[in-house]
Amino acid sequence: MTSSSSAATPARPALIWTALILVYVLWGSTYLGIRVAVESMPPLGSAAARFATAALVLAVVLRIRRGPGALRVDRRQFGSAALVGVLLLAGGNGLVVLAESGPPGVAVPSGIAALLVATVPLLVVVLRTVTRDRPRGWTFAGVTFGFLGLVLLVLPRGGIGAVPLAGALTVVAGATCWSVGSFLSGRLRMPADPFVATVHEMVAGAAALTVLALARGELRGFSPAQVTTRSWLALAYLMVAGSLVAFTAYVWLLAHAPISLAATYAYVNPVVAVALGALLVAEPITAQVMLGGAVIVAGVALVVTTERPRRPATRGAATGASRR
Repeated sequence: MTSSSSAATPARPALIWTALILVYVLWGSTYLGIRVAVESMPPLGSAAARFATAALVLAVVLRIRRGPGALRVDRRQFGSAALVGVLLLAGGNGLVVLAESGPPGVAVPSGIAALLVATVPLLVVVLRTVTRDRPRGWTFAGVTFGFLGLVLLVLPRGGIGAVPLAGALTVVAGATCWSVGSFLSGRLRMPADPFVATVHEMVAGAAALTVLALARGELRGFSPAQVTTRSWLALAYLMVAGSLVAFTAYVWLLAHAPISLAATYAYVNPVVAVALGALLVAEPITAQVMLGGAVIVAGVALVVTTERPRRPATRGAATGASRR
């Protein structure tokens, strides 16, 4: 059973909106959580620990509730889930974590990172285009508008609040990985149960992140005693809110809602991230950040509004009609 066939199964609108709100709010706050966690933790190593722990907890819960065969999948399903997990977590999340680590002037502020990740729905449209799923004209207009905002956001400038170009490109590379993973999840033979898929994706992502952390020498000379209390708390929050709750909700959305609707988190998360970054850690909000961010969000909103299916005239037509 593919995830695209799962997507044809009707889901209650209340469940879809509950999952969306969880992803909106919790993922918006994780950008700040990442920044605090990497203050005293190795970036990729902390991300690996985050997803490995979340996968273990979710696996134990599924094992207790469903029995010994709860996580059983065939080779093709496991391979698909592993590929998606590596793209989403090692590529998508891992590159964002790297971009947010480092000293001031080198690290990308959490709010800026969220604004750059907002390009995910735009990149999904590009992927649809190259696979001959031609979007509408207004969708292309929104993509053009959104990428113009991206250019405005990272346009070189001096002074406080300047966005490090290398870090910005790293985040965009992560957003590209996340877009490819999200896109493929609806076209590969994934585990039918989104919770089972989540476990396998997080295990694969954590394994890839561990290999990368070791290759970068992050764990050489590292001692848990050097980690601050606020970094431990941030990591715990990322494990529970970002991985167990929000990521599971996102995987469920990919199986039960159009990808264009699931991707709307990308223009809500930046609002949450920018606000929290400014309020809690005094990240600067310049006029250029506001202008570039507003243009990105407007472009993404145009894409999502254009792609969102219209409400059917009859109840019978509504079943499955909005699934792509």
